[in-house]
Amino acid sequence: MSRSLRVAVVGAGPAGIYAADALLKSDAEVSVDLFDRLPAPYGLIRYGVAPDHPRIKGIVTALQRVLDRPEVRFFGNVDYGVDVKLDQLRQFYDAVVFATGADRDRPLDVPGIDLDGSYGAADFVSWYDGHPDVPRSWPLRAREVAVLGVGNVALDVARVLAKTADELLTTEIPDNVHRDLAASPVTDVHVFGRRGPAQARFTPLELRELDHSPNVEVVVHPEGIDFDAASVELIRSNKQVEMVVRTLQEWALRDVGSRPRRLHLHFLQAPVEVLGAGGAVSGLRTERMELDGCGGVRGTGEHTDWPVQAVYRAVGYLSTHLADLPFDHASGTVPHQAGRVLDLDEQPMTGVYVTGWVKRGPVGLIGHTRGDALETVTSLLADAPLLPAAPTPRPGAVVRFLEERAVPFTTNEGWLRLDAHELALGAERGRERVKVVGRDEMTGICRG
Repeated sequence: MSRSLRVAVVGAGPAGIYAADALLKSDAEVSVDLFDRLPAPYGLIRYGVAPDHPRIKGIVTALQRVLDRPEVRFFGNVDYGVDVKLDQLRQFYDAVVFATGADRDRPLDVPGIDLDGSYGAADFVSWYDGHPDVPRSWPLRAREVAVLGVGNVALDVARVLAKTADELLTTEIPDNVHRDLAASPVTDVHVFGRRGPAQARFTPLELRELDHSPNVEVVVHPEGIDFDAASVELIRSNKQVEMVVRTLQEWALRDVGSRPRRLHLHFLQAPVEVLGAGGAVSGLRTERMELDGCGGVRGTGEHTDWPVQAVYRAVGYLSTHLADLPFDHASGTVPHQAGRVLDLDEQPMTGVYVTGWVKRGPVGLIGHTRGDALETVTSLLADAPLLPAAPTPRPGAVVRFLEERAVPFTTNEGWLRLDAHELALGAERGRERVKVVGRDEMTGICRG
């Protein structure tokens, strides 16, 4: 190919930007256009990380350096499958990489899960992070709340529910979120895990952060602190598991303090039914589980009813089925081989690739997507000499395409305007940032 390789990346979160970075660091002459359905980049970091995690949001500094490269362009507010489709992208690019992440809640099949007051964690996270496509208010009416799951997302949800709203004013929490949290009557948040403490999926740092609030008492219920042979082996072989278990054991032994709100951690309690009255959540029924010696659990038949008025399920995320691509609905991923998308006959689709959570499922931390991207980019570059050339590879062609269809796309320059605007709003109030929430307002600022 006598010109530079032209690559489109659909999804401008960490996975997509890491893919662009890996391409630019290769020996290939390449230019990359990143597309995202949101007006701003960064995906999960902007709309999936709790606002009181500024250290994680610090990753954006490295990601922005990639966006600022002259070989990279950002096209925000472009909805793949609506504004542009795969065949159209293939007109402009030699290869297309999909990095759209996972944004839906995995369902939980228990009776009552659809009652009013039962929510998915993904929706709640999108709300408190100011996602432009979710409602501006949230029904925070419950005094006692259940959170199902023991991963980092479950702890984020529990922490945001339990903290007072004013504790979050040092963050970029949107005004509407602060208003609703300030009116919340919550006193107790219960986190339930069906397995033991050694099988918990959260990280030591995430766990310890629970105990930093001056208004929230963390209570570990000791009857769930149990270990079998498989648990002991896991603790011995994994330093992070050892740190998590040690912290939980210490907290289970201490006296309960007098902070006004309580965050309870229950292990070996499996949800079996969301109880209802008048169509709304009135409680949660769990079954006491016991370890089976091999790393699993089995039911004991002993049930407990908890008087909660809201239930949040944080049992995993799923990706959305992308137009014109195969999809494994069971795993919520695109079938692939080393990042090469496989068609229905399990053959590689020419010039089509996948990376990130839509490739391997929503597991691991943000940094783990870097290795994903490297594998995918390695496959793409190995295929590059044999890829059919895009018919219209000129950089201006895709701009004209979007303009002719009146797509109000945003750019990196526009994002930097929005970024400066949010920082200025924060400075006026003595905060680091105040996030703009509405899509039209975001787009208007980006487009000047």
